[in-house]
Amino acid sequence: MRTLFFLIILLMNPAYLYAQSQQLPLEAYGKLANKSMMVISPNAQRMAYRDTSNNRDLMIVIDLKTKSLLTAIDASKVNPDNVYFIDNERLIFVVSDNKHLWGYSGRHDISMAFAYNLTSNEMHQLLIPGYGIHDGQTQLGKVIGISADKKYAYMPAYKSVGSYNLYKVNLERKKKPRLYRRGTADTIDFFLNENNEVIARERYNNKKDLHRVEALINDKWKEIFREETAYPTKTFSGVTPDRKSLVMISQDKEHGRWAYYTMSLADGKISGPIFSHKDKDVEHVLTDIKRVVHGVQYSGFTPSYEFFDETLNARMRGLKKVLPNNTFKITDHTPDWQSMVFYMDGELSSGDYVLYQNGALGKLAAARPEIPGQAVHPVTEYQFKARDGLTIPTLITSPLGTTAKSLPAIMLPHGGPESYDKLGFDWMTQYFASQGYLVIQPQFRGSKGFGPDHLLSGRGEWGRKMQDDLTDAVNHLADKGLIDKNRVCIVGASYGGYAALAGATFTPDLYKCVVAINGVSDVERMLRTEKRNYGKNHWVVSYWQDVISKGNVEEDHLEKISPINHIEKVKAPVLLIHGELDQTVPVTQSEDMFDELDAADKNVTFIELEEGDHNLSKGKNRLKALKAIDKFIKQHI
Repeated sequence: MRTLFFLIILLMNPAYLYAQSQQLPLEAYGKLANKSMMVISPNAQRMAYRDTSNNRDLMIVIDLKTKSLLTAIDASKVNPDNVYFIDNERLIFVVSDNKHLWGYSGRHDISMAFAYNLTSNEMHQLLIPGYGIHDGQTQLGKVIGISADKKYAYMPAYKSVGSYNLYKVNLERKKKPRLYRRGTADTIDFFLNENNEVIARERYNNKKDLHRVEALINDKWKEIFREETAYPTKTFSGVTPDRKSLVMISQDKEHGRWAYYTMSLADGKISGPIFSHKDKDVEHVLTDIKRVVHGVQYSGFTPSYEFFDETLNARMRGLKKVLPNNTFKITDHTPDWQSMVFYMDGELSSGDYVLYQNGALGKLAAARPEIPGQAVHPVTEYQFKARDGLTIPTLITSPLGTTAKSLPAIMLPHGGPESYDKLGFDWMTQYFASQGYLVIQPQFRGSKGFGPDHLLSGRGEWGRKMQDDLTDAVNHLADKGLIDKNRVCIVGASYGGYAALAGATFTPDLYKCVVAINGVSDVERMLRTEKRNYGKNHWVVSYWQDVISKGNVEEDHLEKISPINHIEKVKAPVLLIHGELDQTVPVTQSEDMFDELDAADKNVTFIELEEGDHNLSKGKNRLKALKAIDKFIKQHI
């Protein structure tokens, strides 16, 4: 009852009174969410979050009882990625930045962790390149454990190129890290017991294609897992509560779905599946600060959860029963799970942080207060059959107050490509719907979350069957009378940007305009870049070769599926948008595509986003991109 009362009060809030004829400004969608990354202290009395309202970017900590501000830290110079409480007085902030590394060419995305003390108002970086560790490394934000007295964090890093070790890092003041346990050149992770003693390490040898786990027994390493594989197919995600086993995510032999198993540290015996679902994959494990696994999150258009604790399972079922058309994502919890922070969106919500406590929900903050819940355009699940009979799950977002009949449409393929869209508030999708477009998001073959057959059927199908699925979606919805086939544009980012350019070149009559954000235009060059960055034997290269072309990496094959080699086929106007600091898909991919299109006298525009990264994480760039896309589309459909 108290949960339902909360919902009624929420919807009666004047901010949620909205007239359908009222159109919100583009800025309401294009700006970053006002509130994000909301987490709670162990005693449930303090809350930390990122606040980007009023043209600022701050990491905020407040007192929940008094609503008073405890601290505000300027985060405008970095990209905040994560924040969590160590105890009630101290937090760890994980941020990323793009910068030069001394002695290394080019710029690099660097992850860093900072410890912050609320009482002293002091902050220091935990691991610093060149300060007791190797200076040429980028991933320095990972914490795998905290000491019982909360004075130290346990963090992996390279001492040198040939040694990935575990360090004991001071949380109270800046000091050189102390070597805690030596690793090897191919070590990729460590695991600790309740006394913060190392109990296992994970290794992957790129030259030998060998994935291993070793347990530390009587101060000697014992191999308990070995698999020869071009890239890791099993994920070791944490430890069981008794610390006698590692948690392993692997495919369920019965259904082929990713499931939860345990592997004994004594002898490597694998047990399970313990958590599995015939229609869903285990997508994430739910852990505490010491990586003890308490439950799992399953894949799907809306997340679902399963815990060892039946009380928590009942709690999640209760939330879903009261608010069936909303998604609840767990963002944080107290150690006893009595207080849980959720991010809620969906029906009548553009994103709200809510707190479950003492059997009731209470609203913490609106992520996007400028977009009232009644202005959220409906998102529905849909299915259609591709030309070869494969079922393609699809999300369709329709403009409020309109009948889906001969509407102009936006094809919006997701990135990855081995990812998938979620049923919830998406800023770009919702903006397009606000402008009267029906938005189509097919989960084309090769998308995750819909089973191994669906995922693997996309291997080697870049520019082929994966692209056909998008074409078939347009044709199907046009045949059903939902969209006007003569008024369809395609917009995509990352792999979606590749799909947009493939649409321009391989189906030149289908789309009236094309927008590629941080997209791949030259697949052969992309693989060359990956080999240069990682080394030709690295598992990342093997993965991409398998995903893109199923091992068929001959140049003639890669050239055939690269849009840059088919410029002469392009008919539709093309808008290229790319972040200058994109480390995932280099800006040269769009620069080269622009040069080729421009030389062929095609209608092309290129916008380079200053200080832009792969994910449009800076508010100014997201806004600039959306304004350009909006203007471009309205010129052509």
